[in-house]
Amino acid sequence: MKRQSLYAIIFAVASAGAASGTYLVSRKSDTPPAPQQSGSSAAQSSQANAIASDMREMLAAYRKMIVLTLDEEALSAEARAEANRVGQQLFHENQERIARVDSAVGQLLASTDARRFDQVGGLLDYVESGEGLYDADRLAFREMLQSLLDRVAQDSALPAIKLHKRISEDLDALAEVVRMYEKEIRAVFGRYESRSIVLKREKWDSYVAYLKTLYQRDRILKDYGVVLPYPAKPDPVEPAEPAAAPTKAREEAEIFGKTLPKKTIVLTFDDGPHRRYSEEIAAILKQYDAPAVFFSVGRNLGTLDANGAAKLNAGAAVSRKLKAQGYVLANHSFSHAQLSKQTGAGLRSEILDTDTLLKAVDPQRSDLFRFPYGARNKEGLQLLENAHLKSVMWNIDSLDWADPVPSSIADRVLRAVDKEGRGIILFHDIHERTVKALPAILERLAAEGYQFAGWDGAAFKASASAAPAPVPRAAATGYANSWAILVGVDNYPKWPRLQYAVHDAEGVGQLLVQKFGFAPERVITLKNEQATRTGILAAFHDKLAHGGLQPNDRIFVFFAGHGATRKLSSGRDLGYIIPYDADPNQLATDAIPMTEIQNIAESLQAKHAFFVMDACYSGLGLTRGGANASFLRDNARRLGRQMLTAGGADQLVSDGGPNGHSVFTWTLMQGLGGKADLNGDGLITATELAAYVAPAVSSVAQQTPAFGSLPGSEGGDFVFELPEETEFLNTNTAQLSNDAIALNSKLDAKASTPSATVVVKDLQGGTATITAPAAVPVSSRQQAQRANDHGLQLYKEKQYAQAEAQFTEALKLRPNFALAANNLGFVFYKQDKFAEAARWFENAIRMDPSRAIAYMNLGDAYARAGDGGKAKAAYKTYLELAPNSAGAGYARQQMEKL
Repeated sequence: MKRQSLYAIIFAVASAGAASGTYLVSRKSDTPPAPQQSGSSAAQSSQANAIASDMREMLAAYRKMIVLTLDEEALSAEARAEANRVGQQLFHENQERIARVDSAVGQLLASTDARRFDQVGGLLDYVESGEGLYDADRLAFREMLQSLLDRVAQDSALPAIKLHKRISEDLDALAEVVRMYEKEIRAVFGRYESRSIVLKREKWDSYVAYLKTLYQRDRILKDYGVVLPYPAKPDPVEPAEPAAAPTKAREEAEIFGKTLPKKTIVLTFDDGPHRRYSEEIAAILKQYDAPAVFFSVGRNLGTLDANGAAKLNAGAAVSRKLKAQGYVLANHSFSHAQLSKQTGAGLRSEILDTDTLLKAVDPQRSDLFRFPYGARNKEGLQLLENAHLKSVMWNIDSLDWADPVPSSIADRVLRAVDKEGRGIILFHDIHERTVKALPAILERLAAEGYQFAGWDGAAFKASASAAPAPVPRAAATGYANSWAILVGVDNYPKWPRLQYAVHDAEGVGQLLVQKFGFAPERVITLKNEQATRTGILAAFHDKLAHGGLQPNDRIFVFFAGHGATRKLSSGRDLGYIIPYDADPNQLATDAIPMTEIQNIAESLQAKHAFFVMDACYSGLGLTRGGANASFLRDNARRLGRQMLTAGGADQLVSDGGPNGHSVFTWTLMQGLGGKADLNGDGLITATELAAYVAPAVSSVAQQTPAFGSLPGSEGGDFVFELPEETEFLNTNTAQLSNDAIALNSKLDAKASTPSATVVVKDLQGGTATITAPAAVPVSSRQQAQRANDHGLQLYKEKQYAQAEAQFTEALKLRPNFALAANNLGFVFYKQDKFAEAARWFENAIRMDPSRAIAYMNLGDAYARAGDGGKAKAAYKTYLELAPNSAGAGYARQQMEKL
């Protein structure tokens, strides 16, 4: 039977699961086959068996970690601590297995064995479709596959390229597994009580029930030398005394964080330095001006020679960067052994060897030490005292070593902080999931007034000065779900007909779903006869309420149609939106006054709501809105109710924009496409969007957009997070039409620049000043991605010189950025510079050898340059990698011409 990729299998399983109530795959055996070693030496056969054995143990340990975290609310604090300690040990044993498999596979791939790729493919067969594996089981091999991907990328042979493509697809599928299981896994790992109806979780429960037939917590703990005592019973005569609060003397001997000032948090990261994630974490911390302590494992920094001198490795360079950025380096033992079981010279070496390495990295290294697993003995504590080191423990465990879901990690930490009120949080800087969870945690803590404390050489202290305001991330503002109500009316029976309103609503809806990840089932679209007064109001009052709108959700409302202004007897103007069935002579009863929109906005159970009205208004009675440091800092907890309109009273909105859109909606969509990210932080706030749209529209049309906050708003700002672009430019990449490019040139000529102050109309007819938030430090990887994304935008506008500059900048920041290399090549290709284009396509292939589209581009470049032989070879490789793709027919036609 032809092999399916894991990606295909997952979606087949997901489809079946939707009908059967389970995502699992029923299998007979969970033993991975050893790679086939036909004709291999006994040594190679032994190595293959060792790999298979490690994979079996990796899966078993992963399952045991899950069993240890189940139903912990029934355990005492002591029992929970023991379960966590054993779980961490299982995790670190798995890290060692991953390292062994990585080394063994590296040796196999470096050999001259003709079947080496087939042998590695046998391991993938097991991960993809091994009998006995549930979808959740496959997550045990995620780190192994990531390492394998890096190994295979170093080989340019065609079988290696195909293997690279296969592994990439498998990693994409594992990301899909996390998304499928997210709600179920969160409920297991979240460790919080249900506050409402307990929902059934058949999919995850089916997996958990299976694990319970294999392992029991008591048995796992016993295997690791732990037997939990029976729960202590209170004395029948005298009541049991409450546990003693942490004393100052105990906290001075070892720091747990329980005696820190209220609302004070210490951030700590164990097990690094990591070549990728440590710097990503540092960049996030910089955004919040949050200090942190990085507890380093000595062997990640280097080794000691026979004379006891430090020999540093690449990890030490990462630690030096952390130190240069102001973070504290600390000791986490040399090998991450369980030091409570060690004595004498071995124990001394674990502590002091790492101290020597840290001094080589930073002569002023801190005197902080953390025992792996928190396991220590009297001898270890005495050694610390003799070496003038201080033990640092924790009172809040993120469990990021066990929990594969970032949102679940964030939930757990925030709930623990709510309970403790202060303390030291334990993270690990060796996981991608920690990187993804951290912004949500920091955003919420900053918004709730927590201080982040740093080590001053004697104690953990928070800075006396107020921390700079962090720039909120959309994923970190606490949004749970995203909703949209989109209204477009062209065919008014009693008002002049419009041409573009329905298309505007549809276009905005597509952008929300495709670019910003709004779930289609939460996007309510009303067009023409659906958009009656009753239909529009029902969308707010019935559909949102019945759909499960929550306090941490966001709502985007877009109306494209007629607007009107009516002067009241008091002399005040009142604006209306005009539903499909409104009578011009009955505005008071048929239309929807802005006062009613205001009431709706205040009654919505949502964090942020943003109303965008492609119509003309006046007299809305709204307050001005603007950006400043305080509301950015508090954005996660402040309600936001904002509105952006297309024009003022007696102004006609222009319907003649490109692609069948009004000028206002076209400009809005260009802003959401990235142009409104005025400070380059990857976020677009409603305030930034207004700062881009208002002056741009006013410069090309006889209308003056206005922006303001509805009464009841607390200063919160609606936030869009720009996704990272992943498109490899090719001949099928669409570019804008000439009229769209011409209009964009005019819009951009008046658009705001980063940190510029923009004056716009408020919705009372006055003016408001908007200042975009300042840019924040980010990692070079993030800067490279933004440069690539900007280059893609410029390419679509046929601004080739500027696009070339952006893709070049991306490669300067990230030299192995295959996406930017391909895109730079394609900019040369579009300018008929085929030799230069071919060189960059070849570079992209070296960086990412499984990227089929780069071979197609390379074939096109060689064909246009007149080198038929190389072009044919490139097309041939493309077809071998993507034989059934949409471009396969084109590639075959090109080969026939050569």
